[in-house]
Amino acid sequence: MTLEESKFAGGVAVITGAGSGIGAGLARRAGEVGMTVVVTDINAAAAESVAEEIRAAGGKAEAMVVDVSQPAELDRLAEAVFAKHGSVRLLVNNAGIETLGFAWEIPAERWEATLNINLHGVIHGVRAFVPRMLASGEECWIGNLASVGSFGMMPTQSAYMVTKHAVQSFSECLYLEMELKKAPIHVASIIPGMMKTNIFNADRGAGEPVDGAGYRKTMHDMMAAYGMDLAEGCKVIMAGIAANNFWVSSQPEMTQQMLAGRIAFFSEQATPTLNEQTKQLLGVAD
Repeated sequence: MTLEESKFAGGVAVITGAGSGIGAGLARRAGEVGMTVVVTDINAAAAESVAEEIRAAGGKAEAMVVDVSQPAELDRLAEAVFAKHGSVRLLVNNAGIETLGFAWEIPAERWEATLNINLHGVIHGVRAFVPRMLASGEECWIGNLASVGSFGMMPTQSAYMVTKHAVQSFSECLYLEMELKKAPIHVASIIPGMMKTNIFNADRGAGEPVDGAGYRKTMHDMMAAYGMDLAEGCKVIMAGIAANNFWVSSQPEMTQQMLAGRIAFFSEQATPTLNEQTKQLLGVAD
């Protein structure tokens, strides 16, 4: 029996934004280790497709339509899951979107969607589920989706970056709050590096300024060519959560590289700089 199976088998996992990408990969992995998986997504067909994959592989799963940008939807989700299953062993606040473009050119609606999904979805997921987790008295796990972008800076990616910096900070504080409460709830900051997902697909850029399309295609092609296999990355992530790690990286060396750069930036109180790699990604000539 693996560590994941010993910790998670027989328990309920709730994963937001699990109709595609990392959320879908984590849902499949949770099913493989013996969990009953509540696959949630704003796209009903996508959620049901992933749930069916899990069931076809011999696991247990059900799909629910949830819009994490609406706090009341997360309250409804928590109430429904606890009413049906009695407990939740693993909550993964995964739902997120990428937004590209100059900060002042991104429409207000796209800014609000990015903040509400990427950040408020995590915050209100915790707010809705933690009181019930505490009341159960059982050992539970919460994973919040940060990113290697939580430790970097990137022009035209400010909307996404600001949410991921905030999720990292929120998770750090949440971890300490659980320590203060002496609660049996483990908090993980999930830090994916470059993984093969569809987050940079062209159809994910609705509402972005036109200027974002070129960078979106560059990142899409780079992830397709060099990204980590999704299933492999999700196995690494689930193993890290089961080990009660706070830092859970798909590619630890990438996280370390980003942290080293961030530490140097703070230590030197440096001026933000467009390095050569950034220029190449953005197609900027000197």
